[in-house]
Formats: sequence, C-alpha cells, structure tokens
Amino acid sequence: MWIYEKKLQYPVKVSKCDPRMAKLLLEQYGGADGELAAALRYMNQRYTIPDKIIGLLTDISTEEFAHLEMIATMVYKLTKDATREQIKAAGLDPHYVSHDRALFYENASGVPWTAAYIQAKGDPIADLYEDIAAEEKARATYQWLIDMTDDVDLQDGLKFLREREIVHSLRFREAVEILKTEQGAKKVF
Repeated sequence: MWIYEKKLQYPVKVSKCDPRMAKLLLEQYGGADGELAAALRYMNQRYTIPDKIIGLLTDISTEEFAHLEMIATMVYKLTKDATREQIKAAGLDPHYVSHDRALFYENASGVPWTAAYIQAKGDPIADLYEDIAAEEKARATYQWLIDMTDDVDLQDGLKFLREREIVHSLRFREAVEILKTEQGAKKVF
C-alpha cells in the first residue's frame, strides 16, 4: 500500500538545542489533536465512508504519518545535545526517568496517548465534520507553537505543517459538499 522514501516530507531544521520547545512539540506527537490521533482516525474512518471519499482519507492519513515523522525529528534534534540539567529545567525530567531520550506518545503535559482520542461515528458527514475540527485544532496548535519559538528554522517546518492542516481542512470540507450533494440528489431506479 505504501512506498517509503527515506526522506522527510519537508526538511526539518533547528538552530539550537531547546528541550522546552521539544516538550511543547510533544502535543503534536501524542496529544489528542496531534498527528498520531489524526492519522489513525482517518485510516479507521475510511472503512465506513462512501467509495468517493476513501482515497481522500487514505491520502491524508498517510500524510499525517509523515507529519508525525517530522515532529519526531524536531523533538530529537531539539533534545539530542541537551544536558540533564536542561532536560530538568524544561520539565522533561519525568519523561527522562521513564524513557531516557526515547520518544513516547504523550502530550506536552506528559499524559500518554490513548485511543479515546479517536472518534468514528460511522456517519460519513459526522465523521468528516470531526475531521475538519481536528485539522482546525491542529492548525491552531501549530500557530501557537510558532509563536512560542524564536528559532526561524524550526518556525519554517512548523509553518509548513500549519499550512498542510489548512489544506486538509479544505479537502474535508469539499468531501462534505460532495456527500451532501449526493444525499440531496433524486434517486431514480
């Protein structure tokens, strides 16, 4: 189903070691509105969506996995040279005690990821509105992350991710309109 290219969807650069920013980025790694939740939500919903929309959910789900890889790379680069004192100062010491520098699906507050974050109603329009909301929440979070750093290299990658959330939201809105038109069409047998 997938062909993996050993490169990121968009180059990830950081200008400095910044464990505090890495901690904040965990929100998009393992948070309720993060990339893992989005990828799994869309991949799951594709099984109960009309055929016309399956490809869209598959494509966006796959891209969300690519975004997850970008976030992981950002967190890694922001922490790879951090001292234990810097990790502690950033509030990552509980993470460090449990996971060392390994990534773990948790949000910025250290709450582990849970499948309860994923919604699937089985009604295509309800699910697509859920997806639109998820994309808009991710867009907002990326903007707030951009606002929290002065690292222009990191901001560049975050701006790319923010813009992709906008595109996904628009695509889901188009899918809603397709389904609404189809629902309203007169059916003759």
